[in-house]
Amino acid sequence: MRSDVIKKGAERAPHRALLQATGLSRAAMDRPYIGVASSFTDLIPGHVGMRDLERSIEKGVHSGGGVSFIFGIPGICDGIAMGHRGMHYSLPLRELIADSIESVAEAHALDGLVLLTNCDKITPGMLMAVARLNIPAIVVTAGPMLSGHYKGQRRSLVRDTFEALGRYQAGKITEHELCALEEEACPGAGSCQGLYTANTMACVTEAMGMSLPGCATALAVSAKKRRLAFESGIKIVELIEQDISARKIINQSALENGIRVDMALGGSTNTVLHIPAIAHAAGIKLPLKIFDDISRQTPHITNLRPGGEHFMEDLEYAGGIPAVLNRLYDKLESALTVDGRDIKQIAANAGVGDEGVIRPLDRAYHKEGGVAILSGNLAPDGAVVKQSAISAGMLKFEGTARVFDVEAEAMSAIMDKKIKPGDVLVIRYEGPRGGPGMREMLSPTAALVGMGLGESVALITDGRFSGGTRGPCIGHISPEAAEGGPIAVIKDGDRIVLDIPNRQLNLQIGQAEIEKRLATWSPPEPKITTGWLARYAKLVSSASTGAVLG
Repeated sequence: MRSDVIKKGAERAPHRALLQATGLSRAAMDRPYIGVASSFTDLIPGHVGMRDLERSIEKGVHSGGGVSFIFGIPGICDGIAMGHRGMHYSLPLRELIADSIESVAEAHALDGLVLLTNCDKITPGMLMAVARLNIPAIVVTAGPMLSGHYKGQRRSLVRDTFEALGRYQAGKITEHELCALEEEACPGAGSCQGLYTANTMACVTEAMGMSLPGCATALAVSAKKRRLAFESGIKIVELIEQDISARKIINQSALENGIRVDMALGGSTNTVLHIPAIAHAAGIKLPLKIFDDISRQTPHITNLRPGGEHFMEDLEYAGGIPAVLNRLYDKLESALTVDGRDIKQIAANAGVGDEGVIRPLDRAYHKEGGVAILSGNLAPDGAVVKQSAISAGMLKFEGTARVFDVEAEAMSAIMDKKIKPGDVLVIRYEGPRGGPGMREMLSPTAALVGMGLGESVALITDGRFSGGTRGPCIGHISPEAAEGGPIAVIKDGDRIVLDIPNRQLNLQIGQAEIEKRLATWSPPEPKITTGWLARYAKLVSSASTGAVLG
């Protein structure tokens, strides 16, 4: 065992003394050491229920014959960090999480890891860590939140708080109604109720084979989730005994299966950052184009919020990810899972409990998957759009540029009703380097929808969007403005053409004019010049390659 290096031999007497000081017995020196990387925090609704899951995992590890060691991993709630300086830290946190887990696992020679996670950047950060470490690992996602209820309708965070703000500003609801929605939208523990980034990554993780079947959609408050946590504790010991390390599961086939399920579900565009970053950590080349190739081959068969009307609880009761895999059986690649079975065996043994929630391929909501990758003279290295959350009438759009160099200025213009139908809102210098940290922009996108502009205004940015975004919002424009990408030289009044079916995003001026403008462009002073974010800005790669460090 890896852990023998800290517990075997006379020269390790000091190490054993320290281990015994934690309460271990001598008998424990012969058992595998399992790290439980827990992102429990009182700050994140998706994580407040993790103490119970930690206990279940511990029981499973000990029942399986291992010794568990819980250690803490930081977490950020993207919803709480949204719209202010805090959002600069969300994507960079992914790198800190990966580095933290790598550091603890290597320093203590752990034999395996159970990763207890839930929300947005925490899950991919943990997967990046185990892909680097290449030791046995299993992921337990803490589960989705139940829907809220108000005035006889089910409610969710994005529709009923972020978008409700726009409705309030437009005079469509009262302040009393806004406050009531604020109290009812999020009834308790769990990740937000739709296919936002947290739940999308949970589904991708299960589809990649890194979680037990059913884990992604099992609700945070359910006994099923506790059972899955217990079983994951037992399973990690088996993975160690069988020498099934992370890279035996995280391979090209698994990554493609994860992308395919993402496309079928219509998940968050943030996966286009996270899956390449996981691939990079595993030493696998995963070009941006593969997302578009798989999307063109994969029908969109569920219609969950934010784009649709179903909730994660509906997907759970319809059979969860195993049922989605069943629909996609002929399109899946064979791949090993932490369950011990091939992913296609799991798919074959699953059934669909509600065809209204998980449609057959021949009755899909859309013929193509949820995400499209665009190119053109505005995005030479690519851009990303959640096409499944856009109405048919906005798949092609031409409008007039309204340019802002920071998100807050754009948000003020929206709330002051200065954005009009036919505008293309351009928010730049918000990319991985320019932001820094590539902030999510749920606030402006939700405000546009709430104010009734979702069918007449487009938004483009070198930043990124929350999984909660819907409407014609194009993010990840690469190269970003801070790198001298064409988005840096758009001027107010320029015409911009969006053509999603043909995967094009273009500035309607000649290439010679673009090059003339770029020749006189110079980068602005960095927004943040001290601390961790200043270091991050110097090291981070383009969004088109996953915004990784090194």
